[in-house]
Amino acid sequence: MVDHSMRGLAEPRPLRLAAVLLLAGVVVTAVAGFLHPEGADANDHPAIFAIYAASRSWTAVHLGQFVGMAIIVFGLVALFYALDPPAGAGLWLNRMAVVTGTAALALYGVLQAVDGVALKQAVNAWAAAEDADKAGRFASAEAIRWLEWAVRSYQSYVFGLALVLFGAAIVTMAGRVPRPIGYLMALSGLCYVTQGWIIGTSGFSSATSIPTLLGIVLVVAWSIWLLVTALRMTSSTGGAAPNRVGV
Repeated sequence: MVDHSMRGLAEPRPLRLAAVLLLAGVVVTAVAGFLHPEGADANDHPAIFAIYAASRSWTAVHLGQFVGMAIIVFGLVALFYALDPPAGAGLWLNRMAVVTGTAALALYGVLQAVDGVALKQAVNAWAAAEDADKAGRFASAEAIRWLEWAVRSYQSYVFGLALVLFGAAIVTMAGRVPRPIGYLMALSGLCYVTQGWIIGTSGFSSATSIPTLLGIVLVVAWSIWLLVTALRMTSSTGGAAPNRVGV
């Protein structure tokens, strides 16, 4: 039988892996976001579509964003194994969190296919169209843009929920992960949920700026804190996970 006496204490090695992946994913996503073409109000479609059509790095930037989100979700999966809570609320919160995080990655893949591929092709066709065809091409590009709003909105909901659930799992445990990290994770998740609501109702308006910026700051804060915690655990335990009796 398995000795459950150490369950509820985060294991150092998986926690360190989780922290490294989470922070690396944040960095990759930030770099890709920095390279994203900007220069006009995102809801001013004629102006922003012209910028998108002129971009030569569009597809690569969005692939980079997807890679960043994939690394973040891999980090959340590692966190699921690192937490390994005992039976009870923490166990179920942890399980629901990893399922929700996986769903968030799937939605993000759809989002980047719509935004990074379909929208780019649509705005390219609009920019190159003859005057007689421009109205129809623009309508097609705008429809894809609205589809992007829809997928981004629900991806933000699901990703935000995953962070809230992971945060709640940490808070309910009496393990080695400081509970304030759980609170910060949950708060960052609420920022993404708020972002999802705003995008779903008004697109990429300036109203998304505050929850987006706050969410990024909080994610950076708790991911760095988690990494510091994991490194301290590793140095204090010699890198060994808690002992278990074999099955």
